[in-house]
Amino acid sequence: MTPGQRMGRLGFDLPRLNFAFRTAVAACLALFIAWLLGLEHPQWAAMTVWAAAQPTRGQLLEKGLFRAVGTVIGVAAGVGLVAVSGGDPRPLVIGLSVWIGLCVAAGNLLRGYVSYGAMLSGYSASMVALLDTGHPDHVLSLGADRAATIMVGVLTALAVGWLLTPAAAENEMTGRMRRVTARLLRDLAIALRGGNITTLGDEQRALLAEMAAIDEVLDPHGAGSFRSRQAVRAMRTVLSVQISLLLAGRRAGHGRDGGIADLLDEAAAGFEAGNGSDGPLARIDAAAALAGRGTDLGDALQTLGEAIRAHRVALGQHVEKAVHAGHASHPVVLHRDWIGARQASIRATLCMLLVGLLWVVTGWEAAPFLLLGLSIMTTIFSTFDNPAHMMRFVLLGQVFGAFGALACRFLVWPFAGSELQVVLLTMPFILGASLFFSHRRTLPTAFDYAMVSLLLLHPTYPLTGDFSSMLSGAIAVVLAPVVALVAYRLIFPLNAGKRLEALIVMMVHELQDMARAEDASQHRLTWRGRLYHRLFRMIRFAERSGDTHRDVTDGGLAVLSVGYSILSLQDLVRSGALSDGAERAAKAALERLKRVSSEPEKAAAALARAGGRLSTAHPRESASVAGAAEALRANVAFMKRAG
Repeated sequence: MTPGQRMGRLGFDLPRLNFAFRTAVAACLALFIAWLLGLEHPQWAAMTVWAAAQPTRGQLLEKGLFRAVGTVIGVAAGVGLVAVSGGDPRPLVIGLSVWIGLCVAAGNLLRGYVSYGAMLSGYSASMVALLDTGHPDHVLSLGADRAATIMVGVLTALAVGWLLTPAAAENEMTGRMRRVTARLLRDLAIALRGGNITTLGDEQRALLAEMAAIDEVLDPHGAGSFRSRQAVRAMRTVLSVQISLLLAGRRAGHGRDGGIADLLDEAAAGFEAGNGSDGPLARIDAAAALAGRGTDLGDALQTLGEAIRAHRVALGQHVEKAVHAGHASHPVVLHRDWIGARQASIRATLCMLLVGLLWVVTGWEAAPFLLLGLSIMTTIFSTFDNPAHMMRFVLLGQVFGAFGALACRFLVWPFAGSELQVVLLTMPFILGASLFFSHRRTLPTAFDYAMVSLLLLHPTYPLTGDFSSMLSGAIAVVLAPVVALVAYRLIFPLNAGKRLEALIVMMVHELQDMARAEDASQHRLTWRGRLYHRLFRMIRFAERSGDTHRDVTDGGLAVLSVGYSILSLQDLVRSGALSDGAERAAKAALERLKRVSSEPEKAAAALARAGGRLSTAHPRESASVAGAAEALRANVAFMKRAG
């Protein structure tokens, strides 16, 4: 048995161990460089390396960039708070609480590493404002030292990581997208031949689940370069077009057209074979022409071809046919969790104020460590599906880190005869963190072990501090996840199910807002893009929360169908082309849809009447409105979840 096999049997993951060990070596190097430069807290440079480490160059570069930007902003805020407060903890706590609340709100509204940078701005201010409150006269030099220490860590992580980590691989995501496109075209061909509706519905739900899974992991693939970001944006456009095609296919499935179906089967075969030529796209173009411009199916097929070509151009691939602006009819509009952002901001602000009050009243010397830890717990983890569940692992990791720091300080550092030796004797504890990162049992606790063990250690010589004071600081740090756990359970309790319910509320209320806004059809691209992305997010939360996947997916598709009908009715009313009876029915349906969350049955009946009134003069719109009424009637329970 090889050493690798033995390690595997013991529960260690060798690829993860290699990555963690490289990161640990970079952390040791950052610690040494920061010490050579005479920075006050060189261990923070090592902490930064652990925080900035990423598996690909693009992610490493982008996270390092936003960590640097977030640090500079946070340090500036921290310096300002200390200068204004003059060392008085009362205004300091109030100002810091408000600042962190704002940063948490921004972090929950933004995405990817931009979100990370926003929240880092919050707790970077804590690092400046809380850990040297007794010397407000030195605040500028303190802020400069903190910023320089972080920059050493970022640059070290970039230098080492760039040499040892691979570039991001685009092939996997492109392959998944190609296979989804092939499945979608196959299903559409079956529908056009009059295939089984029930079977198609199950397959379409599975397709949407795969599309939602692709969307969720796209952001990291866009990190590091403008071309990667453009490719991800183009891929999201393809996903958006695929939803439109799926909806158009559900409507077109009531008819039969074998000629279009044959062309779609040929295109699907080309995508399945990994054909990178324009052959499959030419078949899609031909199918779009056969379906006809101005029809839902024809427009969706033409836009799909344009979107795929745009994606290939973004990847640097050659396309034979010029890319026009057709794919721009499906702009990328991402979901913003305004409800979650507001709740996270209130939760973080309240926690900081309450613990800050404890500090002001008791004068506990270790309270700043608790506030610092809490500023991290209530920011970064507020974007997790179930932060209260994560706090258990965070607490365990911090306990391990506290024991590690105490062991290093009182069992190992006493053997040092110089400050250099103190720094060198710290490195085995940093390298040991790689074992935590590579074992399946300790992986959830590894990051907190690495960070807390370094946070509590201050490599100076002669050694300072006694056991009781360091133990008090360790207890304060470890209390942070305990307080955060209580907060996440009591103040706007948060888990995947709660996030799902919030999304359902936002989607259904969006329909009501569309019905109330007389000019909604003039902003149809924004409405549609946002609803599409919320559908993806809703499906993912349904999967993680254990909710009924079928009901949630069907409800989301019903929202989209009703949304299309609202836009159609508003266009017709504005055009003045309706008869008096049809116009009254359309306006009555729009009025009912303003209360669809509380009266979905009445809204469905009003839509059905409007569809009937439109059947003679506007058959296309009539079919769309009637289909929306049917979908709404079948998903009454879903709509009422937003009531």
